[in-house]
Amino acid sequence: MASLTSARRIVVKIGSALLVDRQTGALRSDWLKTLAEDVAWLKGLGKDVVLVSSGSIALGRGVLGLPRTELALEQSQAAAAVGQIRLARAYEEVLAPHGITTAQVLVTLEDSADRPRYLNSRATLAQLITLSVVPIVNENDTVATDEIRFGDNDRLAAQIAVTVGADQLILLSDVDGFYTANPSQDATATRFEVIDEITPEIEAMAGDAGSGLSKGGMKTKLMAAKTATTAGCAMAITEGSALNPLRALENGAQATWFTAQTDPQIARKRWIAAIKPRGTITLDAGAVQALLSGKSLLPAGVTAVTGTFGRGDAVAISDANGHTLGHGLARYTSEEAKRIRGLKSQDIEAVLGYPARAALIHRDDMAL
Repeated sequence: MASLTSARRIVVKIGSALLVDRQTGALRSDWLKTLAEDVAWLKGLGKDVVLVSSGSIALGRGVLGLPRTELALEQSQAAAAVGQIRLARAYEEVLAPHGITTAQVLVTLEDSADRPRYLNSRATLAQLITLSVVPIVNENDTVATDEIRFGDNDRLAAQIAVTVGADQLILLSDVDGFYTANPSQDATATRFEVIDEITPEIEAMAGDAGSGLSKGGMKTKLMAAKTATTAGCAMAITEGSALNPLRALENGAQATWFTAQTDPQIARKRWIAAIKPRGTITLDAGAVQALLSGKSLLPAGVTAVTGTFGRGDAVAISDANGHTLGHGLARYTSEEAKRIRGLKSQDIEAVLGYPARAALIHRDDMAL
């Protein structure tokens, strides 16, 4: 069984049914305070923590007095707009006493499909984590359409786990794991302790039903597990309504763990290496040595740029003799790269006319 204390970076998904009282529609403040204690405990151990939180629509529904039946799209979006500000404030209030700064990050599943938007969100999350901030991520339900009707934060949490290179994803849910059948309908259903491979037989066991406040059923959790484990991130499903749910998981609370198929960094490097490059960036000897020692690629070491590529596209990296060193994801377009090649970082803004990133290719976006 995996241990939270062995992880480097952890993404925790919190379901609506855990945050919001089903009867009153009010925030479960006492529970949230203990979750904050758990986050502070992990941060104290040197772990990076990202929270993916449902709850904005459920909170807004209660404030606006909307019915507990299925809401129209515009009602859901209005509820999200009202609830999101309360959700963000609640997290800030429970984490601040522990000296933890929070940030609100609103995304949609589409953001992971659009390359520039993906790179922007990845860079922002990486910077927040570097600054020891705990990002509070949620779907931007006020503008989303399909995400509200069919979307769920289980899959979003898996996408965020991949984006930030997490090695563990914890789904705090209203169920304590993955079962052979729906345990509320089948008395013979048994829970899996560990799932090493998601087979067609495992997929056939997943049901659709979610709780009264949440959208995600077991099928969406299985989809999240596929995304996470393929990218090198282990995933756990556990019942999270008890106080201090993360400590409870660490102390042996019932859960199902899905085994990571590889290391997250190795998985990312393999993905980058497999992408067909759209251009080539040639380096001088000093830049080659810097890359081989684990540094990012700065424009100062670039001697030539060929091909046509956009920001986020893969490019080949070669030395002066034309030997390919590897592949990387460019942080500039080919036209921009040509204009700034050979320049020191502090001179980039004067040439391009706007502030830009120091690295042409960041070391995390390289497969040498």
